[in-house]
Amino acid sequence: MERKENTVKNCIDMPIFHRAICAENVTNKPLSDKRNCIRSFSPAVPRTNYVLGTEMNMKYKNTVEALFHSRPNRFIANVWLDGKLETVHVKNTGRCRELLIPNASVVLQRSDNPARKTKYDLISVYKEKAGWVNIDSQAPNRVVKEWLLRQDYTLIRPEYNYGNSRLDFYMERDDEKYLMEVKGCTLEIDGIGYFPDAPTERGVRHLQELARAASQGFHCITAFVIQMEGIHEVRANTATHKEFGEALDRAREAGVQIVGMECRVTKDTLEIANEIIL
Repeated sequence: MERKENTVKNCIDMPIFHRAICAENVTNKPLSDKRNCIRSFSPAVPRTNYVLGTEMNMKYKNTVEALFHSRPNRFIANVWLDGKLETVHVKNTGRCRELLIPNASVVLQRSDNPARKTKYDLISVYKEKAGWVNIDSQAPNRVVKEWLLRQDYTLIRPEYNYGNSRLDFYMERDDEKYLMEVKGCTLEIDGIGYFPDAPTERGVRHLQELARAASQGFHCITAFVIQMEGIHEVRANTATHKEFGEALDRAREAGVQIVGMECRVTKDTLEIANEIIL
């Protein structure tokens, strides 16, 4: 039994085409062995409140529209829902000042956790001339993971420890090793996307780690997921965090590839449509 459980556990780090073989072997096992296999997989497949559509876009479940009222702090907001003020959790600790304005249309997702203090998460907001903007800070990594699975990498490993940081993805293709850090872009000014919308020392540290890794032979990528439509360029928001802009320039000079992920966005879906070099 120990050998079977280890086989399934190690399948997570296998090349993609090997995972299918492992999954097929699990399917053909007796019911008792399947249960052990499911328990082995469960830490790597967390429960989620979204589903993947037929085109592998991320679609939220249990959503409802409301009107934004106020934001007392980074973590919560008050919205008008069914004629009453409802306190909801904001899935983005950035400022979002140009988005979360009084009476803006927002989309909420109802939580399936009855023990939570707030019943809903605020996941997207409608901005005039820009359309729906997804502000879920967890969404960029999820859609990038699904996008990577459609590429020809032979190994994809999320949350990879490198140096003093945990980077979002480690990948392999042939004999080349890749490191990728993902950032979500929700700030738009005059048709251009900017990051960050609040100072991020963690973001600076990630760029420094990628620059160092590039010098050691890794193919390093910083990917800005543009969480709205119609934006084809992302710049460092040096007015908010000058050090991030400087770190981005140094990373680019060190060989880190800077890319933008253009997305198709609706009030309750997000999907990467195109990759652009920045």
